[in-house]
Amino acid sequence: MVFHKRDSGYQVNKDRWNFLKGFVFPPSRREREQVDMAVTEMEALLKPMKQYRSGVANEVWPGLYIGDMKVARKYSELQRSGFTHVVNCVDGVVDVKIYTKRGMKYMGFRSLDIDTFDLSPYFSPAAEFIHTALGEKGKVLVHCHAGVSRSATIVLAYLMLKRNMHLVEAINTVKKKRCIYPNRGFIRQLVYLQKDLHGWI
Repeated sequence: MVFHKRDSGYQVNKDRWNFLKGFVFPPSRREREQVDMAVTEMEALLKPMKQYRSGVANEVWPGLYIGDMKVARKYSELQRSGFTHVVNCVDGVVDVKIYTKRGMKYMGFRSLDIDTFDLSPYFSPAAEFIHTALGEKGKVLVHCHAGVSRSATIVLAYLMLKRNMHLVEAINTVKKKRCIYPNRGFIRQLVYLQKDLHGWI
């Protein structure tokens, strides 16, 4: 921080302080080790991953479903099943009218199921979308290609952000209803979310 002398003493230069607040300092070695250990523990919690059925959506929380691309493309069936909201974690560039003309609200973003992809910027917007939908007694489908990694990560983040769950509780809640296995990079991002919300696991 930068201070400058005034009659009343030393006063913080607010502009400089705001700049420093926005600066992201690299994690310490100890923090990296803690995160690595937590990621390994979460991977162990997710195993063993049973064989899942494609083309099926599972209700993992009241009104909240995880599915795959096959489910998401059955537009008329989604309508008949009473889905009111869809979160597409694969590709944000679709013809939204496919859903809106059937009375469904849509949220989409483009993402890759690789360790280095940062999915965390979508945690809060998706959680808000889902929470609003469920608050309206809606029925929400969150999907990616296989319904195992990206969509599961978004749902876990929702449970942590809006249902005040710790990561372990969120994983146990979802895996009772559906086989999930976020990639290691996504688990790491959830561990950091856990750290921000509740402290270490």
